[in-house]
Amino acid sequence: MKIGCPKESKDQEFRVALTPKSVKALVADGHEVWIERQAGHGISCSDEDYERAGAKIADNADELFAAVELIVKVKEPNHTERQRLQREHTLFTYLHLASDPEQTKELMESDAVCIAYETVTDERGGLPLLTPMSEIAGRLSVQEAAAHLGSHHGGRGVLLGGATGVPAAHVVIVGGGVVGKNACKIAVGLGAKVTLLDKSEARLDELKAQYGERVDCVVSNGETLERYAMEADLLVGAVLVPGGAAAKLLSAELVKKMKPGAVIADVAIDQGGCCEHSRPTTHENPTFVVDGVIHYCVANIPGAVPKTASEALNNATLPFVREIANKGVYAALKENSHLLAGLNVCRGKLTRPEVAEDLKLDYTDAETALQELAS
Repeated sequence: MKIGCPKESKDQEFRVALTPKSVKALVADGHEVWIERQAGHGISCSDEDYERAGAKIADNADELFAAVELIVKVKEPNHTERQRLQREHTLFTYLHLASDPEQTKELMESDAVCIAYETVTDERGGLPLLTPMSEIAGRLSVQEAAAHLGSHHGGRGVLLGGATGVPAAHVVIVGGGVVGKNACKIAVGLGAKVTLLDKSEARLDELKAQYGERVDCVVSNGETLERYAMEADLLVGAVLVPGGAAAKLLSAELVKKMKPGAVIADVAIDQGGCCEHSRPTTHENPTFVVDGVIHYCVANIPGAVPKTASEALNNATLPFVREIANKGVYAALKENSHLLAGLNVCRGKLTRPEVAEDLKLDYTDAETALQELAS
C-alpha cells in the first residue's frame, strides 16, 4: 500500500504521525511510504533520516495526497487538506467530529474512509489511541495552567505547592479518567491540595486506594461541582464522552462565582469543552479571561512536547497502521471490531451515533456502511 504522512497543518503542531522508526517497519512490510518535506522537523528528524528509513520525500502536500492511498496524520485535516481527499483515500487521525460540523460535512463530501484515533477501542473497553495523548495532556494541563496562577499572568498569585506555613493552592479535577488521573498525579507531586470529582464511585475508590488522604475524592453532582469550583484556584476539566461532545458542566453563572484570578484548564476542548465560555486557543495565545477567571483551552496540549508525544502516539498507532496496510482497509475493518469502532465517515455516510446525535445528522451503522467498500 502507498502510505502518506503530511506535515501537520494546525498552528504550532510539531508532532508527526510517522517517525523514522515507524517508516522503517512499514517499508519492511513491503509498503511505499511518502513523507512531506520537513514533516519531522518538530521532533528533530530530518528528511535524510526518513530517506534512510526508506521513505520517499514529497515536496508538498498536493504531491503527497496524489501519490498515496492511506493518509496518516496527528490532528484533524484543515479545509485545504479536506479538499484534497478523494474517494480512494483512507484517512487515519484524530478527528473529534462532534464539535466540528464543518469538518464532518466536508469529510462526508470527500467520499473518503475516515478512521478516528479517539474512537478505536480495545478488549477492555478502553481507547488505546487516545490514552497516550490523554496522559500527556493531563500532566501538562496542570504544569501549564499552574504558571498562569502567577500575578504576572493575571492569576491569583499563588504557588501550587504553597510554602512553609502557607497553604497549598487548591486544584479541583472534574473527571477521573485518563486525563484526570494524570492531572492528579502531577498536582499531588507538586504539593497541591487536590480534590477529584467523578460520577463513578468505583473510580473514586480506585483513586482513594492509590492516594489515600492526599486526594479528596468526591462524587460529582450539581451541588458538589458548584461547591468545589468556587473553592478552586485551578480547575481541570477532564470529562470525556467517547466520540461525543463534552457536557457543558461549568456554566457562565458558575464561572462568575469562582475566585478572581482562578484558572480553568479545559482539556475537553477538542470535544467542544466542558465550560460554557470555552473556545480553542493555541500555545502562542493559550488563555483568555472571562469574569476574572483565566481560561486555558489549548486544543493540542501534547504538541508542546512533540518528541515525547510523537513517540508515544506511534507506539499506539503503528500496529493499526500496519494492519490497514497489510490487509487493506476493508479486510482490516471487517476483521477487527476495535478498529471498526474508529470508523467515523465511510463513503459519505456518518457512522458514529454520538456524532450524528450531536450534529443532528443521519447515522448509518458502521457494518452497513462497510459493505460499500466490499463492492
